Amino acid sequence: MKPKSTHEKHRVPVGPLDFGLIVISDTRYREIQTGAKSTDETTAMVSRLIEEAGHKLASVSIVPDEPHSIIKSLNEFVGMGILVIITSGGTGLSPRDITIETITPLFEKRIPGFGELFRFESYRDIGTAAMLTRAEAGTYKGAVIFCLPGSPNAVHTALTSFILPEIEHIISHMKTKISKDSKEEK
Repeated sequence: MKPKSTHEKHRVPVGPLDFGLIVISDTRYREIQTGAKSTDETTAMVSRLIEEAGHKLASVSIVPDEPHSIIKSLNEFVGMGILVIITSGGTGLSPRDITIETITPLFEKRIPGFGELFRFESYRDIGTAAMLTRAEAGTYKGAVIFCLPGSPNAVHTALTSFILPEIEHIISHMKTKISKDSKEEK
């Protein structure tokens, strides 16, 4: 029998995880503030996909494209013990798209492979426009954050192709401690 690879050793069940979703959109936020009918298509889809994978969408926040609102929601989710935070929106190139500029400086560790793979997969669907995609991922205060575009299709692709298949592996890595003799422990 072939010995387990390092990645297979870390691929251990960590149990159902609590997810948080931050929808970053001036439009969606304004709808809430004015009592208008919501045009948010992302929240219900994210909840369904997360629950189908055996996890839970524990909290949702809809905020404007403003740094203090985004950071406040991140810190609230981390304070609640949420380990996986998905952001949707604010990753474009317009002057109001500030998600990446707000969140990535907070990252303790970046996960560059996520953005690279996401853009590769997006290229298959939308062609060269994929180069405009500024999806990012990284860790912050014990949680992993995935910054996704506001498009429901992009969020669906990220969740089903990358995040949900690997999330327990990612969390398992994050919970691994290194002892004094450099052997990995749980």
